[in-house]
Amino acid sequence: MSIRVLVADDSLTVRKRIAQALSHQPEFEVVGEATDGRQAVDLCRKLRPDVLTLDMAMPVLSGLDATAALMAVCPTPILIVSSSTNRGDLFKTYEALAAGAVDVLEKSPGDEDKSWDQRLASALRVVAQVKLVTRFRPITRPAPRVAPSAAMRRGVRAVGLGASTGGPGAVAALLKALPRDFPAPILLVLHLAPGFGTALADWLRQQSSLPTSFALDGQILPPLGRACVLLAPPDLHMTLHQGRLVLDRGPLRHSCRPSVDALFESMALDLGSASTACLLTGMGRDGAAGLLALRKAGARTIAQDEATSVVFGMPGEAVRLNAADAVLPLEQIAPALAGIAAGNAF
Repeated sequence: MSIRVLVADDSLTVRKRIAQALSHQPEFEVVGEATDGRQAVDLCRKLRPDVLTLDMAMPVLSGLDATAALMAVCPTPILIVSSSTNRGDLFKTYEALAAGAVDVLEKSPGDEDKSWDQRLASALRVVAQVKLVTRFRPITRPAPRVAPSAAMRRGVRAVGLGASTGGPGAVAALLKALPRDFPAPILLVLHLAPGFGTALADWLRQQSSLPTSFALDGQILPPLGRACVLLAPPDLHMTLHQGRLVLDRGPLRHSCRPSVDALFESMALDLGSASTACLLTGMGRDGAAGLLALRKAGARTIAQDEATSVVFGMPGEAVRLNAADAVLPLEQIAPALAGIAAGNAF
């Protein structure tokens, strides 16, 4: 059975380029084209495509507004295909991902770029598999406050977070649920397509009360009691070595850079049981082996459950490896992290 694709972009050139790329892939069928966001919503309701490719900058309804409308009236798996990489447009892309769009891909740099054709087909295969339901309820009960002294007694020195497909919304919801005085620094790896991660720290900083920034090479791990989120910059692995963060362009891990495995494995070596980590929604298996290394080192480990994951690939692989002490719905992870920091059991 073919994967039925609706293409939405106000540029005829872009629409034809996407259709051309998919014409060489027999498993895909382009069932329609939309020239603005409102038409995209109407055609989704009429044609019920398996997946929608959606530009962000469109007339009548923007890509963000179209995403919100579709999630309300006709949930459809969405792949954002965009060339907008300035800060304001990136914020809208993150908002669309948090609102229900599944993934993002840059627009083709040219008609002869066959590698882009393959990336488009690969992304569409993943997005089309996502079964859109209410993946998680908004987190309305914040995690309990934890005094730094409690974290010191428990020995939690840092928290590692890793996410990929579906990650922006999950990470934003999790960070929003943590108290401002959460005592341990949070080290975060979040996969996004190249070129789309440059404003992610700024956007996440607006989503919660926790100070958020890109990590710096050689930066000392912040002390307990100074709440913060340190994010791996685009295209750089982030690891921890002797209490300092190290950024490098080492080999890809599971086709990823930054890699969750690279971070988690370094935390296992550098902190061992004085750390905890959580692996959230994402395609593939990056982070599963690292979560297992942390568990073997005595750290408390969590995987997001299947019901609240947009894609259960990464956390599912961790469950298969028995790498998680607990498998929790997203809304329970913030209270669990607070409990771990306070020295409580799950």
